[in-house]
Amino acid sequence: QVPVVESGGGLVQAGGSLRLSCAASGSIFSINTMGWYRQAPGKQRELVAGITSGGSTTYADSVKGRFTISRDNAENADENTVYLQMNRLKPEDTAVYYCNLAPRELVPDNYWGQGTQVTVSS
Repeated sequence: QVPVVESGGGLVQAGGSLRLSCAASGSIFSINTMGWYRQAPGKQRELVAGITSGGSTTYADSVKGRFTISRDNAENADENTVYLQMNRLKPEDTAVYYCNLAPRELVPDNYWGQGTQVTVSS
């Protein structure tokens, strides 16, 4: 069973907002940096935002100032939730969004979820 489930995607007009959620099961997620990735058609999967277990954040230049990543450090370390608030969306943000450990090299092949589709119309 894949330990991450993403949700919250949809179709939105340019300039609009969406909030993505990620439910990640397992203590490996509570003690490591988590990230949101995206993959557009014909392009490689890229990391757009990361958050450490202590709450420090990093962003790709393409989303800086528009996206905000956050996480819930639940008392139960086996259940973790990571969010991505996306504002002022652009058509180039259209992609399938995934969450997982960061950097990508830490992610076992069978840990990728289905992702959630974000489509931004112009």
